[in-house]
Amino acid sequence: MKTIAVGTNNEAKVAAVRAVLGEREYRIVSLEVPSGVSAQPLSDEETRLGAIGRAKRALEAAEADIGIGLEGGVMKIDGRWWLCNWGALADRNGVVVAAAGARLVLPPDIGAGIEEGRELGDVMEAYTGRRNIRRKEGAVGVLTNGRVDRSAMFSHIIELLAGQYEFFCQNGSFKV
Repeated sequence: MKTIAVGTNNEAKVAAVRAVLGEREYRIVSLEVPSGVSAQPLSDEETRLGAIGRAKRALEAAEADIGIGLEGGVMKIDGRWWLCNWGALADRNGVVVAAAGARLVLPPDIGAGIEEGRELGDVMEAYTGRRNIRRKEGAVGVLTNGRVDRSAMFSHIIELLAGQYEFFCQNGSFKV
């Protein structure tokens, strides 16, 4: 049985991996590894690099067959802050695939908290009065009025990663 290492202990992210990949084919382990980027990624590129960093570090730290990194961030477009999310999958052969997820504009008062240098999770907790949003529904859950939670959003990214990985394993390696 192959081992997949998820580079976080965040329940929403690990649940997404388990929901998509299950545990019949894979043994799924989670561990905290550094992303290699700032605690609050402030661009699409930084968020993508954080996901890749987590995937590679999880792969090595757990001596797994596959490493998965999932990273949430924010980015600025036309003067407005947007939620962005990335995932990456790395294997022992050097194959790395990455995929982006949903992007949602943040309300101006949440964007102001980002401008102050605060992490989105902390801003969302202050905004909603609820704790541990980043480990539960996430900003996406709040901003979609509960229609899409963080686990569902990352599940879509995992589907994209798994599909790309299968395609590139069948048709030649691919490295991001």
